[in-house]
Amino acid sequence: MSEDGRPDPATEAFVAYRNLLFTIAYEMLGSAADAEDVLQETWLRWAGVDLGAVRDRRAYLVRITTRQALTRLRTLGRRRESYVGPWLPEPLLTAPDVAEDVELADSVSMAMLLVLETLTPTERAVFVLREVFDLKYYEIAEAVGKSPAAVRQIAHRARAHVAARRPRGTVSPAEMRGALQAFQRAVETGDLQSLLDILAPDVVALTDGGGVKRARLRPIVGAAKVARVFTAGAVKAGAGMSFEPAQVNGGPALVVRLDGEIDGVVAMRVEGGLVTGLYLVRNPEKLSRVERETAVSR
Repeated sequence: MSEDGRPDPATEAFVAYRNLLFTIAYEMLGSAADAEDVLQETWLRWAGVDLGAVRDRRAYLVRITTRQALTRLRTLGRRRESYVGPWLPEPLLTAPDVAEDVELADSVSMAMLLVLETLTPTERAVFVLREVFDLKYYEIAEAVGKSPAAVRQIAHRARAHVAARRPRGTVSPAEMRGALQAFQRAVETGDLQSLLDILAPDVVALTDGGGVKRARLRPIVGAAKVARVFTAGAVKAGAGMSFEPAQVNGGPALVVRLDGEIDGVVAMRVEGGLVTGLYLVRNPEKLSRVERETAVSR
């Protein structure tokens, strides 16, 4: 803190870019808790930097954050190999205005984060920094420790990989809300046929209980199986279960409550007016960020 009561320049810069740095770390890691740890490590390194030698504070902070996230991502990859059942990203309650930034909303969506999981750590970092945050190749090269030419090749490879796996065509917020409302009505009423009407024939549902809450250990594939599992689960829970629409990871989702307590979050992927992916997170360790909004930015 300076003599006039204002934060020192290092603190001011870190605070100014904190939401950006968090978003980069979260998109690379899929975990808010790990992203916060990366920010803590970034701050510790930033606090010891000679600011007089820093030309671009934003770029320097992004570089530190990216390197710390890469180190953690490689460790997490080994940890996730022993995860019980499907691993899903940690859901974030986001502000309504995030949905207005289509690219940002898409980049933090559950569907996109799962696509990013299929990239190598370096490919993921390059894709996020280039496609989402529009960094120059030389800036990314400094962050990931590669030459600009190598980064261009990695970016091209990652872009093609993601394009082959991401939802085809854009889905408007209104379409997403409509699909979510239809899903909610069908599950609440136990109307199997109504649920089948909005599910794609090859829909895939992933449920993440982290070995703590009951969840399917393998993906549920096919409309009939998915519909039976979700309607049966709601019927079994009875009147104590409720569904609360919310803005999660930049898009419409449902917060599931059981006897008033948060029991899970349901997000979905919609293509051609039908639900092609359902993501139910029940692991209690991943539900703390749906109680309050998390700021994400570009």
